[in-house]
Amino acid sequence: MPDPMTVASGISAAGAILSAWQLHRRAQRAEAEIELLQAELEAERHAASHDPLTGLPNRRAFYRLAATLLTDAAGKPLIAVVLDLDDFKQVNDRYGHAAGDQVLVSVAQRLAAFAGDNLVARLGGDEFAGLLTTPTVDRRWIEHATRRLCEALAAPIPLGSRTVRVTASVGLAPVHGPAQLTEALCRADTAMYQAKSVGAARPARQLVESARLADYY
Repeated sequence: MPDPMTVASGISAAGAILSAWQLHRRAQRAEAEIELLQAELEAERHAASHDPLTGLPNRRAFYRLAATLLTDAAGKPLIAVVLDLDDFKQVNDRYGHAAGDQVLVSVAQRLAAFAGDNLVARLGGDEFAGLLTTPTVDRRWIEHATRRLCEALAAPIPLGSRTVRVTASVGLAPVHGPAQLTEALCRADTAMYQAKSVGAARPARQLVESARLADYY
């Protein structure tokens, strides 16, 4: 017959192995739950600070990030950019809201590609903003950069079997420090509406016209 002590020792060892395995499984489940909670928290933070359609930072995040960038700019020239699509309602009315959403996504992608590592955001509706580092605030350089941005935005956007071109009114203003962010954005916004009013005074055209621009100092 087996030695009772040997049997008891074997049962104890098996129990210890089982307990260790159970503890390991519990630890794995706990780690997985923590990772899931962290991922959910990060997703909630991202959703709270980003536009759900375009994925760009939203208005609140733009002001927060812009203030940080201006604090850390170390004297680098920065330009505030505000742009608004012209007669965007025509896109929704003519092609539907799904097409309008695609246009907004395309505009966001083109603005982000133009800005590179710089900050861009969707402020709401068809209005976007950016804070761009520049080698200079020379008027000629800024005009050249603005033309490039307008050309990028005016490129045809595929919508199923058709393409559409949208126009954009653009305003910009140099920013010289964190305290001037709001003022610079207001000046850029004013310049943008000046560009829009100039375009509105021209003869009516379809959604294939070239983008309009303005600069403000």
